Amino acid sequence: MDDAQLFSYWYLWLGVAAVVVFIAAALLLAILITARSIETGAGIALDLVREIRDNTQVIWALEETNQTATDLLGGAEAILGNAGEIAQALHDADIQRERV
Repeated sequence: MDDAQLFSYWYLWLGVAAVVVFIAAALLLAILITARSIETGAGIALDLVREIRDNTQVIWALEETNQTATDLLGGAEAILGNAGEIAQALHDADIQRERV
């Protein structure tokens, strides 16, 4: 193999290597662009998730609201029972006063 042929092979393989490097760089750029697109989409999705969480926070508070309402109902029933006993006692006292 003479020098001219050796240089032509060297230039050929140098060109092949340059094409491979160019293709690899193009693929890496495509991956980078896709990754940034995914990051942007994930940020938008995270904002939506936060908005949904804020909008549904009231639903999660319903359990506490129901418990508070149950406690209030128990207190109201106790007040009603005591008021009935007081009313009955006053009625009984009025009846006894009229007899005396």
